[in-house]
Amino acid sequence: MLSFYKLLAMKNLLPILILSFCAMPVFAQQNAPAKQIWADEFEVDGTPDSSKWAFNSGDNGWGNNELQYYTNELRNARVENGLLIIEAHKDTNRPKGYTSSRLVTKGKGTWTYGYVEVKAKLPKGVGTWPAIWMLSETSPYGGWPKSGEIDIMEHVGFDPAVIHGTVHTEAFNHSIGTDVGKVKTIADFNTEFHTYAIDWKRDKIDFYIDNELYFTFTNSEKSTAEWPFDHPFHLILNLAVGGNWGGQKGVDPSIWPQRMEIDYVRIFDKKPGS
Repeated sequence: MLSFYKLLAMKNLLPILILSFCAMPVFAQQNAPAKQIWADEFEVDGTPDSSKWAFNSGDNGWGNNELQYYTNELRNARVENGLLIIEAHKDTNRPKGYTSSRLVTKGKGTWTYGYVEVKAKLPKGVGTWPAIWMLSETSPYGGWPKSGEIDIMEHVGFDPAVIHGTVHTEAFNHSIGTDVGKVKTIADFNTEFHTYAIDWKRDKIDFYIDNELYFTFTNSEKSTAEWPFDHPFHLILNLAVGGNWGGQKGVDPSIWPQRMEIDYVRIFDKKPGS
């Protein structure tokens, strides 16, 4: 039989053991490795994988008076030698003179929170406007910008090497001069591949280039006008020509074709190594 003192010691330890046992799943979850939940490594040449990507098409200006006609033609978007190539061409057969492509995961892949990383090499030249960004899948708070926009990477050719990471909401957006973001200079943006990423959590969105944090947008917890980032978003990859921002210094007619090359897109449930 257990002695009285041993029994007492066991009883004193019991609450500690119970608390430790209850905390174990939470601790294990917090320390679980990041899980990849979606990816495209662009391993099969030809048309981008239709199970993952759809195309937007047309030359309606896309809200920015852009010049390109977006197509789904291989000339403008193709997988080649392990890369996704989005290529803009000068094209006199189109009313505004240019073609390009805009690929979206809308209807095929959406995410709420997680780590989104894209490894890309960007075009160079006045009039180019490549972007890696995210929009709301269903716009639960209303049309742009009420349901939010996350610009993981934008670059305008008249301001070479300056990479922009930005968010747009009803309270913070460029149309009223209140958009929130930061920039980072990447000198070899057009000759080397770099990783552009966000770590999107319930309380903040961290922006990274080559795994270096350079901007954080924090959830104010005031209203959806400031933080609409609590519902599914899809990913967009595109190369625009001209437009209200990309065309501020005009469009150099001598530089085309220009391309954005993407090595991979990888999405995790959280930042690897965190």
